[in-house]
Amino acid sequence: MSDDVMDEEWLLSVEQVRSLLEWIRGHAGADRSVYPFMLTAAEHALRPGEARALRVRDVMLPEGDEGQMTARHRGVAREIPLQPRFVEFLRHWIDEAGLREGDLLFPGRRGGPLSASVYQQVWEQAQEAVLPRDERYSWRLGEPISILRESCLVEWLRMGISSFAVAELAGVTPDWLALRYPYCFRREDADIDWDRLAKAKAMALPKLKR
Repeated sequence: MSDDVMDEEWLLSVEQVRSLLEWIRGHAGADRSVYPFMLTAAEHALRPGEARALRVRDVMLPEGDEGQMTARHRGVAREIPLQPRFVEFLRHWIDEAGLREGDLLFPGRRGGPLSASVYQQVWEQAQEAVLPRDERYSWRLGEPISILRESCLVEWLRMGISSFAVAELAGVTPDWLALRYPYCFRREDADIDWDRLAKAKAMALPKLKR
């Protein structure tokens, strides 16, 4: 990711991200991995390459409890906590897709990595269908899906979550965050209030059939 300042006008609101994901959930067609891939990246501020590389063995999903995901960037691994509702979502996805421990968590149609051209096409279609036709519309149509990570990081910072905690979750440094998002950088140290975070983001996790 660039360390240039990210213009606030390019960021997506929580409501826009939710609407985009809802559209993707209903229009991904045969590419079933696209929605869970996008949702995981958006919820946990993952780089697209990190999400594509995840394997089933990289997630710990205890039933009814918090879980953990191991993401890797340039050979460096980091642990990301998963809320119980997301654990349930991933358990359901893995079971529905018939995935095994060594499989990619979000495979393409033939079991290999999910094609960037496939998810990018769905993403562009979602933007065209969902985003308002305002003065920023033409800019946003060209945004890659990495804007989901950018928007998530800014949302965490604006909620007052410690920049040190956000940096650890995102695999960056507090200094990088300060340079990238100077309008919301917070220096104070604080524990992550996961209940508040989950309530504020309230992403469009589908209701699972029992």
